[in-house]
Amino acid sequence: MGHSTVHSIVHDVCKSIIKQLFAQCIPTPDKKQWEEIANRFSSLWNFPNCIGALDGKHVQITAPANSGSNYFNYKRTFSVVLLALVDADYRFIAVDIGSYGKNSDGGIFSNSKLGNALNNGTLDVPGSKQLPGSHISTPHVIIADSAFPLKTYMMRPYPQYRHDLTVDRKMYNYRHCRGRRVVENGFGILAQRFRIYFKTITSKPGYIENIILVTCILHNYLRNNRMSLIENNSHGELDQTTILNDLPSIGINAQTAAFNVREKFTNYFNSNEGSVPWQYGCI
Repeated sequence: MGHSTVHSIVHDVCKSIIKQLFAQCIPTPDKKQWEEIANRFSSLWNFPNCIGALDGKHVQITAPANSGSNYFNYKRTFSVVLLALVDADYRFIAVDIGSYGKNSDGGIFSNSKLGNALNNGTLDVPGSKQLPGSHISTPHVIIADSAFPLKTYMMRPYPQYRHDLTVDRKMYNYRHCRGRRVVENGFGILAQRFRIYFKTITSKPGYIENIILVTCILHNYLRNNRMSLIENNSHGELDQTTILNDLPSIGINAQTAAFNVREKFTNYFNSNEGSVPWQYGCI
């Protein structure tokens, strides 16, 4: 078949998959599902009250015509960004696709629907909850790397360059990174399954966004089917996910509150109730 025929078929199929499977494979979680996600993070990755790990992936593309440096990223390639919130089982909870490669992950998040919903408290996330086996209460949080801002609903690690990085804070960083790496693993599984991520995608940005979204949908579809098989042999899993755009700046009081939330997690991870046996050999 001719190039234009194949081009048309690919994009018609992408639109059909999005229409038929998006609502099934990437639904917006309700309060019960957020709680299930948090329980999975606690049991699998020892990070309680966590509702997802957040990160961005640069998807390499051919520079669009007349786009200037908008898509030119710090790796000196042209890309669009897939920003994703991932659950404890490597499934996408929320995705934002198509931002310019020149933008930072934190900037993309600050202009996302997810960021706006978290800031306004409209995402139906459960309220504060005591950490297991303790009297320490924290809000449910997202964990991310240092490219993202520290907020009461988003934890980032302590800066590694600080001279006052105590053993307790190093321990927090270890536990934080242990939970956060699920998003990197999720991207790795996605790329290994859909090998298009190892190539430079040649298409218009709008088409590229649909292709990336379809891979995320099919990734969740396959993960959900796999988890269903596990469920039949052991215990229940969940099915989830959302599409990620205005986040007002946070004042000094909110910033202080975010530091306090992180300190609570730090104290918990270094307590008898919250520590795990192997953590002392990992820092």
